[in-house]
Amino acid sequence: MAINTENKEEQQFALGKENLRLLLIGFVIIIVGFILMIGGGTTDPTVFNKEIFNFQRITLSPIVVMIGFVFEIYAIMKKPGSEK
Repeated sequence: MAINTENKEEQQFALGKENLRLLLIGFVIIIVGFILMIGGGTTDPTVFNKEIFNFQRITLSPIVVMIGFVFEIYAIMKKPGSEK
């Protein structure tokens, strides 16, 4: 039985290079959001540190993480263009 290689289609990934690049950018945005959440702790468990409730950790970082997740959804849903 002979295998006809002339009619075989090239296998392609579901996502193009641009989509993968956008996924990487979204991942970096999410990591930056989690880095913004770091800190505000204390070495002494009997001492309360109000820094844990500042704007950066309570408001800014969750917004950055959500923007990263929305960017990831966009990167997955974006139709790959014709790549040359």
